[in-house]
Amino acid sequence: MIVKGFNSNTSALRELIYASSIAISGTMAYAHQLFPHITEPDTFMWNTMIRGSAQSPSPLNAISLYSQMENGCVRPDKFTFPFVLKACTRLCWVKTGFGVHGRVFRLGFESNTFVRNTLIYFHANCGDLAVARALFDGSAKRDVVAWSALTAGYARRGELGVARQLFDEMPVKDLVSWNVMITGVCALRVESAGLEMFEEMRSVGELPDEVTMLSLLSACTDLGDLDAGQRIHCCISEMGFRDLSVLLGNALIDMYAKCGSIVRALEVFQGMREKDVSTWNSVLGGLAFHGHAEKSIHLFTEMRKLKIRPDEITFVGVLVACSHAGRVEEGRQYFDLMRDEYNIEPNIRHYGCMVDLLGRAGLLNEAFDFIDTMKDRTQCHCVEDSAWSL
Repeated sequence: MIVKGFNSNTSALRELIYASSIAISGTMAYAHQLFPHITEPDTFMWNTMIRGSAQSPSPLNAISLYSQMENGCVRPDKFTFPFVLKACTRLCWVKTGFGVHGRVFRLGFESNTFVRNTLIYFHANCGDLAVARALFDGSAKRDVVAWSALTAGYARRGELGVARQLFDEMPVKDLVSWNVMITGVCALRVESAGLEMFEEMRSVGELPDEVTMLSLLSACTDLGDLDAGQRIHCCISEMGFRDLSVLLGNALIDMYAKCGSIVRALEVFQGMREKDVSTWNSVLGGLAFHGHAEKSIHLFTEMRKLKIRPDEITFVGVLVACSHAGRVEEGRQYFDLMRDEYNIEPNIRHYGCMVDLLGRAGLLNEAFDFIDTMKDRTQCHCVEDSAWSL
């Protein structure tokens, strides 16, 4: 349209920019190309661009647009600030966020519920809980968003007592509120408390979602609690998650593999319609670390046949498998393959695997020669310690 000279059609440009900025497929780059062709964009158009940028992989663009908007003497409104603050939160730009807060105060938007909730969210996420709490306490109307934002801030800080008190005082709890608490306690490695909260959640009739299940599976994995993990798996099946998402499937495989139930891990793997490299890594590594080296190597071969590109974690798993199976020559080949075909620079874990492989085969001199080929000399002593312990 622009190439043909219709850039004077502001209405059509606005529609294109709006559609590009809200598209879930991610077309903000196109919106950024179109935006300069609008003469004197109004607040709505600036807000549209800022919103799309704040939610895109490049939130810095939202802050840049906000600066251009202010410099162009276009007055921001109550819809501008929440997205700018979300961009500041994603980047954890505390100083910029405080500057935006000051502008909010001067323009009189601090009492707006939407703006105030985003301010609480920003300060709670970026570490200034005192400001977040003051905003919360000064709110005439506290909705579930404000309660959840502040509760999440305290949980993230490790102040679970305060977080639990806020949670208990919430007049209305929704799924997000429960997930905030469950995710918070699991992230702080208080996994048993996370499982207890899940039971409490179910007892009041609140249905979990994928976020809940991912947090709980992580807790079961960290605890090594296979029974609890199986119960969570049953809940997932009962709730209609039969066609597992990649994230849920990967979490289940990781839990079963790390809890030693390789058979169940393989069952989940085989039942998944979609798989990514992390899916393959979880099974491959689980097999390698639990005495199924030959199956792990075979799986890596299948992975390559299917043209799935391995990453550095894949090669850790396959090198461990070669070490446990005593396949020295294959281990050497895979190490070279990693560098030469996939352009993956070996790290200390890969060198450690190779030293273990050579040491188990009684090739200690070659193991020490191998250490000398490391580019990062600062890590050599770590690998040498491994070699001397063989």
